[in-house]
Amino acid sequence: MLALAVAMGTWWSLSVLGVFPRFALPSPGDVYHAFTSTVSTGYLSVTLQQDLVSSVLRVGVAFLGAVLIGTAVGVLMAESRFIFGLIDPFLQFLRPIPPLAFIPLFVVWFGIGELPKVLLILVSTLPVIIINTISGVRGAPRQRVEVAQCLGATRGEILRHVVLPSALPEIFTGMKVGVGVAWSTLVAAELIAAQRGLGWLVEQAGQELQTAIVVVGIIVIGIVGYLMELAIRSLERAVVPWRGKT
Repeated sequence: MLALAVAMGTWWSLSVLGVFPRFALPSPGDVYHAFTSTVSTGYLSVTLQQDLVSSVLRVGVAFLGAVLIGTAVGVLMAESRFIFGLIDPFLQFLRPIPPLAFIPLFVVWFGIGELPKVLLILVSTLPVIIINTISGVRGAPRQRVEVAQCLGATRGEILRHVVLPSALPEIFTGMKVGVGVAWSTLVAAELIAAQRGLGWLVEQAGQELQTAIVVVGIIVIGIVGYLMELAIRSLERAVVPWRGKT
């Protein structure tokens, strides 16, 4: 709370002193007015609530898909050298490519509907989940695996009851990083002929120098992203209660 108070005080002081032009740094009052305006009447005939719902659905579907696919692929890559050698070159090739580079191809391949937007977010998030899953599976304590083998556990039982529980902390770390990547890709995804969404709102308002509305969009994205991370942390505490206690 202290950090938030200091940030708000600094922001208010800079705007009052006129250190930056008003169009470059709107005051907290201007941002609040922009917030109430976008909630009540909307911006370009779209309310902030509609933008929020559209973006949350896109990010939520893409993130859930990335977790499900990435965890499965990561486990397979960690357990099989053949599969690792087959997928890893493509994974390392795709990792440094910025999401914007995929937009022309996705438009040609999938059109301008919701599918390319969701796929763009998924593709940017997937490598993080896969890499953390591989790290978690390979980092499972060897002693636990050997004990399970001595007790007659099959390979599937060892994977299910020993390896995956040991890998969960790394998988959750990947999820927490991945949710940030997903939201950071949102603006790029909503460049694909979007008609609503928080990324679309920021982009359109920026083109018209409506910086107060841009700040509103940025703040809402940050808050929702933070709330999603808190939800993942809560799920982690419920599923991996032993983390940090051993």
